[in-house]
Amino acid sequence: MNIQLSDHFDYKKLLRFTLPSIITMIFTSIYGVVDGFFVSNFVGKNPFTAVNFIMPFLMILGAVGFMFGTGGSALIAVTMGEGKPEKAKQLFSMFVYASIIGGIVIAALGIALVRPTASLLGAEGELLDNCVLYGRVILLALPAYILQFEFQSFFITAQKPQLGLAVTIAAGVTNMVLDALFVAVFRWGLVGAAAATALSQAVGGILPLLYFARKNTSLLQLTRTKYDGNAMRKACTNGSSELMTNISMSFISMLYNAQLIRYAGEDGVAAYGVLMYVNLVFLAAFIGYSVGVGPVISYHYGAGNREEMKNLLKKSLLVIGIFSVSMLFLSLGLARPLAMIFVSYDESLLAMTLRGFRIYSFSFLFAGIGIFGSAFFTALNNGLISALISFLRTLVFQAATVLLLPLLWGIDGIWISIDAAEFLATLVTIMFLAAKRKVYHY
Repeated sequence: MNIQLSDHFDYKKLLRFTLPSIITMIFTSIYGVVDGFFVSNFVGKNPFTAVNFIMPFLMILGAVGFMFGTGGSALIAVTMGEGKPEKAKQLFSMFVYASIIGGIVIAALGIALVRPTASLLGAEGELLDNCVLYGRVILLALPAYILQFEFQSFFITAQKPQLGLAVTIAAGVTNMVLDALFVAVFRWGLVGAAAATALSQAVGGILPLLYFARKNTSLLQLTRTKYDGNAMRKACTNGSSELMTNISMSFISMLYNAQLIRYAGEDGVAAYGVLMYVNLVFLAAFIGYSVGVGPVISYHYGAGNREEMKNLLKKSLLVIGIFSVSMLFLSLGLARPLAMIFVSYDESLLAMTLRGFRIYSFSFLFAGIGIFGSAFFTALNNGLISALISFLRTLVFQAATVLLLPLLWGIDGIWISIDAAEFLATLVTIMFLAAKRKVYHY
């Protein structure tokens, strides 16, 4: 069944259309965890800590891909809904070309700044050297990494979510195979893990580029274009929530690491790293659904189909609610086996990780509403509200709770802080959805 953006969506059609995006995001998260598994089990605890310590900095540099992907795809989908397919292709091309140029510049800056940044965050000695080594190899592929995340949104807008999933699987398999080969067989250590990830990112970014550069059966194709400052500003403003989300999450990860170093030492950073790997996989379902449904909402908003917008919001909230409850129970049940995958070799570290896991799991009950709410307003081209939800959810609430709650409950306060922050973000999201109901007629 070929599903069009212009269709009416029942639950079956909605899940079928968003499923490739959900699987894509989950698979992307899983293969991102592979480095951690191989480094922890084949290289050592200090290199594993280094990967988790420097990763937030690397994620900040790649966040522009989310901005152009979500903000750009929303603008492109609205343009399609207005009946302007050629204009949509020109906008698509402009965003892709701008991302390539920007990625090269950002990669060069990142390579120069990775050592002083890691040092500023508190890394010393062997930990500092490992952060720099891993970071510089990864940054060589940053332009492709930016494109990889950008194309995840563009494939959906082009009505080719299955193709986007196929590219993600190809990149993921590349990473897994090369990690096993470079780290477990050749024993190249951190360099091998970083090289495997960089090459997989090249696959994820370059294959879609080649597809869209040729004539294809999708709604989008790379064409000659010219710079449109107004469209670029709209895309950047609209996608600023996703940019803010990723920058804020990375900043908060740095803050968590600093607090954990203070309250629990390097073991605390390693335990938090395990939680973040699992968190990435679980939240990927919410992110994947929100990314998948976003172009549909944008299309119907551009076409003025108010009843379909009401339908999409109602069904989406129920889907998110079911996901949330399921993830809570799943995470509680899988806490021990998931922790064992990474840190079974150290009893005290395993115990700390399990304690944190069981407290942290309750955040999944609330996280989905905030993620979807931000994406919903991005789809409506209201970048301000979308960015505000993301800013409060990923920065303000988490920073406040992770600084204050440990004063009351020590390291447990660090794990509780994410639960409290997600709960507050849910309340804010509900408030905005209610306040803007009559404005957008959903």
